[in-house]
Amino acid sequence: MRPLVSLLALASVALAPLASPAGAVDTADPPGRTPLAAEGPHGVGLTTFAAADPSRPGRSLTIDVWYPTEPGTPSGSPASLDVLVTDIPLPGVRRDSGVDPGARYPLVVFSHGSGGVRFQSWFLLQSLASHGYVVVAPDHAGNTALDQLSGTADPFPVVAANRPRDVSFAIDEVLARATDPSDLLAGAVDPSRIAVVGHSFGGFTALAVAGGYDGWGPDERVDAIVPIAAASGLLDDAELRNVDVPTLLLAGTSDETVPLAAAAERPWDEIDGSPSWRVDVHRAGHNSFTNVCDLYEALVDAGLPPELLAFLASSAEEGCAPSLIPIEEAHRLSVQYTLAFLRTTIGHDARWQRYLAPQWAARQELPVTVLTRPAGSRAAA
Repeated sequence: MRPLVSLLALASVALAPLASPAGAVDTADPPGRTPLAAEGPHGVGLTTFAAADPSRPGRSLTIDVWYPTEPGTPSGSPASLDVLVTDIPLPGVRRDSGVDPGARYPLVVFSHGSGGVRFQSWFLLQSLASHGYVVVAPDHAGNTALDQLSGTADPFPVVAANRPRDVSFAIDEVLARATDPSDLLAGAVDPSRIAVVGHSFGGFTALAVAGGYDGWGPDERVDAIVPIAAASGLLDDAELRNVDVPTLLLAGTSDETVPLAAAAERPWDEIDGSPSWRVDVHRAGHNSFTNVCDLYEALVDAGLPPELLAFLASSAEEGCAPSLIPIEEAHRLSVQYTLAFLRTTIGHDARWQRYLAPQWAARQELPVTVLTRPAGSRAAA
């Protein structure tokens, strides 16, 4: 599997649900004729911390948390992403701003691709936070862009074994912080509503967290998963069949790194979770589900040497090439389907399921093919 992009090796050193459980406040609008916009009603905060896993001595992760703030909240400083040779500003995102106190929010874990970085798909992380989700995104130490650049990458079997454990540890950390009255996240997370989203090797990670991998059992706290361009090849058929939570498989028909057969067809045939959906985005490449084009543009503007830029441009072709779907459209579709799925599943509100129906996509002439598996059924429609 090709890493998300060696471009990212340079780039990192560095639907709030409607049906809320008791104690949570309902902040969402009912479904309308169109799906939710990328920008939700909340402001967005971003905080970063490092945490050491006591169950794996010597393993420490850098973790970002994106979360809802009150709209127009002035507290905190403007946020940006440190991509080694420059910073990328994040308009509308505040660093260490206060959490909007209106509700306890569902938790979403994001797992980056192999050789990627925790913020590689910030279009999605920011959008989810603005719609009322707390999103935790760890760097998978030993498998990041910086590890590739610095020669500290772990062997592949070690990486694969660590990844689902990293997700469970990230959940532990955020839930612990949410119970600490002195923490920024105090009282902000609903532990009964947890989903995992992942891209590429992160898609493998989402599947492994739900179905288990190589002796590591499923994390029973996870209620739904969104594997995106998922590298499913490391999972055997039994592990895939063990995935019994609602699943949204997002994949690109023009993906050369993880072709559709591995990213969508095989897991769709094997996973046992329902209700589930499979959305194949026409002409999407492997990195159409990341911010690879924004990263490349920022690095061009930073004045990198032409020989390095040529190499990076080649790596970015699976997201930015003119033959692919415009990456803004791929982002819009990713947000639309992820939000509709989360509101339907961990949000427990079937009204949002209309946006997941093949008929709705056909009426809107969306560049997607949608398959559905109703609750209690493994027969694809």
